[in-house]
Amino acid sequence: MTVDELKETFGFFDDWEDKYRFVIDMGKDLPDMPDADKLEDNLVRGCQSQVWLTHSLGDDGKLSLHIDSDAFIVRGLISIVLAALDGKTPEEILGYDVEALFDELELLTHLSPTRGNGLRAMVARIRQIAEAESV
Repeated sequence: MTVDELKETFGFFDDWEDKYRFVIDMGKDLPDMPDADKLEDNLVRGCQSQVWLTHSLGDDGKLSLHIDSDAFIVRGLISIVLAALDGKTPEEILGYDVEALFDELELLTHLSPTRGNGLRAMVARIRQIAEAESV
């Protein structure tokens, strides 16, 4: 799903409960990460749930992000982050205002503070990867 499709779909919902259920459904559709990648080194620190993140840099200079969690709501949030950042160059990732997307979708106002912090920790980790890969 693209960011534009995501925004359009979110626009169809009148209340947060419907958006919340949609985010959970998105999490159910997220492909599982292989157990072999669910290592301590791949854990994202600062998340309430367990979140694992791996990446690869393609010959085209674009990052392929692989993220998984043990919680469906977090998996749904991962889907949103992937829609915004997966398949982009490190420079595009560093230039993308993810916070503005979260604001537009009203995500952070409806998530618990710990979930919001975890979401920000995930994005911070992706930005660190992008910085390291852009060198």
